[in-house]
Amino acid sequence: MVVHYYRYIIQFLILVLAVLIIIIFQIPDNNLHIIACDVGQGDAILVTYKNIQILTDGGPNNKVIDCLSRHVPFYDRDIELVILTHSEADHDTGLVEVFKRYKVDNFLYNSPDVSTQGTRLPYRQAQSQKTKIIAPYRGQVFRVGLILLDILNPTEKSETTNANNDGVVTLLKYDQFKAIFMADVENVVSDELATMNEIMNVQYIKVNHHGSKNGLTENLLKGAMPRVAAISVGKNNTYGHPTREILDMLQKNNVVTYRTDEMGDVEIVTDGKGFWKKN
Repeated sequence: MVVHYYRYIIQFLILVLAVLIIIIFQIPDNNLHIIACDVGQGDAILVTYKNIQILTDGGPNNKVIDCLSRHVPFYDRDIELVILTHSEADHDTGLVEVFKRYKVDNFLYNSPDVSTQGTRLPYRQAQSQKTKIIAPYRGQVFRVGLILLDILNPTEKSETTNANNDGVVTLLKYDQFKAIFMADVENVVSDELATMNEIMNVQYIKVNHHGSKNGLTENLLKGAMPRVAAISVGKNNTYGHPTREILDMLQKNNVVTYRTDEMGDVEIVTDGKGFWKKN
């Protein structure tokens, strides 16, 4: 009987030790992480800094949950900000499950009046969760901990019926590091943003529209001068993304390019000054 008692104690202590080891390995560092999640043909971009998470889009499926599980400690069930760039299934579908599994503090949602089922569900879930819902427009600035987010698109009085061009484009600033997330905006918006002083000398760009030729422009690259790019794209997709035209353009401008279809999650880490790709 005593032997069984000690056996249970030892098993319990081993379990406690295992949990402690997992927690220790999941304790966030002091760097900012940008993860282009491997969700197939869609977008889901996760930014983490210590216990802060910002999720932009949720992809076309529930693979975003796997990405969150890989990069967010299991004990952290609170996401400070979720951004839905625009109302298409390859960007919003996974957010349904995100709202079910996590508490979301703020929801930046650019089209609450659209009638598609995919966008109504996250919006309704945000309402039921009493998440703060914010309509984005150019000129807004959000501070999330030490992270600054400038909203570059859409304009406040946008009247376009093009969901892509109404997409939420954000400029992230963390100390001396800058990153721009281009949603699916097309050539005309890329060229418009290229004239803004704010985008100069960014280090990181999330390439618009999965590398479609109707997205990133030479003008934007010359205006922003990014050093590294991430393309969120599905393997063997039927759209031909990313196009050779965009890949050649990035190479011509000396932008190191990483693709989720080739590498899985693409994680860039910065201490606010330098940056590097995490293996």
